[in-house]
Amino acid sequence: MSSDHPVILFYKYVSIENPERFVADQKALCESLGLKGRVLIAEEGINGTLAGPADAIDRYVADLKSDPRFADVEIKTTPGDENTFPRLMIKLRPEIVTLQGNEHIKPDHDNHLSPSAWKEMMETDADAVVVDVRNRYESAVGKFENAIACDIDNFRDLPAHLDALENLKEKKVLMYCTGGIRCEKASALFRSKGFKNVFQLHGGIMTYQQQFGNEHWLGECFVFDQRMTVRVDAGLVQIGKCSHSGRPTSLYANCLHDPCHKLFLLSREACDENSDHRLCPECLASGLTSKTAEYNRNAPWSLR
Repeated sequence: MSSDHPVILFYKYVSIENPERFVADQKALCESLGLKGRVLIAEEGINGTLAGPADAIDRYVADLKSDPRFADVEIKTTPGDENTFPRLMIKLRPEIVTLQGNEHIKPDHDNHLSPSAWKEMMETDADAVVVDVRNRYESAVGKFENAIACDIDNFRDLPAHLDALENLKEKKVLMYCTGGIRCEKASALFRSKGFKNVFQLHGGIMTYQQQFGNEHWLGECFVFDQRMTVRVDAGLVQIGKCSHSGRPTSLYANCLHDPCHKLFLLSREACDENSDHRLCPECLASGLTSKTAEYNRNAPWSLR
């Protein structure tokens, strides 16, 4: 996928003995190349998404892969622009994706299925069930057909949600996420709780769509940057609906209420019709209005 300002998504679980030094090195490299985005580093590995001019991205990838620890790191690429990320953030974290805080789970690596094998099992195995381990606001705008979407606000909430999936323990669970990083830990969690047949979509939605487009996929794919969603136009079936009016939309807004800031789908028409629709349905149902909500009235607000 070509672009003069590409966005790359990558991760790898690998031991990093001196993560503090690696953070400093990554920051210096990205700043020298003029890249923006977010890179999380921990003793367990790296999780990054960066954007910049194509030549700068190529130089970054070459430098990263020159390190033997990351020689085989998989890079997923989508088109972006100069506004995809507002700034560069490189942070040291206890985990590169948080599942259970201080209770670390060693990620699974032995049950990946290629997109073609995953697709074939989904199509032909009557005992297979597709499970979306992303957050509810991600699956609201796009998911695989017939997928069971986990009712969670954050990935760290997944352990508490497993009781609701108890009936799947004897099934073949085909789990997926955006790029694969969450599935490696989710798979280990599921297996530790008695789920016997768990398979991961290797490379996640991004890799699947590069090969199969919208086959068995509905809607758009949520991404954690200023674009909010990316899409494959051929055969697109929109499923996102405005949280207030039910109109089709793929636009997101953060709840206007400062203590909330929940991310929800909102159509421009609903926003124009009623300024209170700048609040999420839960805050609006509690009796708040755009006049009574606690928010910074000088702060910019827009649909994204």
